[in-house]
Amino acid sequence: MTTTADDLVQRARLRIFRVGPRELATITEAGGLVVDIRSESQRSEQGEIPGAVVVERNVLEWRLDPGSEHRAPGVSGFDRVVVVVCSQGYASSLAAAALRDLGYERAGDLVGGYEAWSSWFTSVAR
Repeated sequence: MTTTADDLVQRARLRIFRVGPRELATITEAGGLVVDIRSESQRSEQGEIPGAVVVERNVLEWRLDPGSEHRAPGVSGFDRVVVVVCSQGYASSLAAAALRDLGYERAGDLVGGYEAWSSWFTSVAR
């Protein structure tokens, strides 16, 4: 039996927490870290989430590893809540599961990704 990409996403989601766009601000206000893993071209085309740390997916583990010489500024331990954001909420589930494997027990992702956040933000900004 083979495993599909959808199977991997489903398995990843069993190991992480998921939040909606509304909860994202509450998490950052409480000291959580929002990590945007979208590519530069996606961020240019779609926009950015204020306060999110940009770490493209191909270097995520090195930037979020507190022991790595290549870690992102402000990364100091595994005890922080981390919410990963991608475009639609699929790659972020896989990335959050990888962060769980790295040692982040409170790693999760944004349901619907940037697209859901953008729709929600536009509706509340009116």
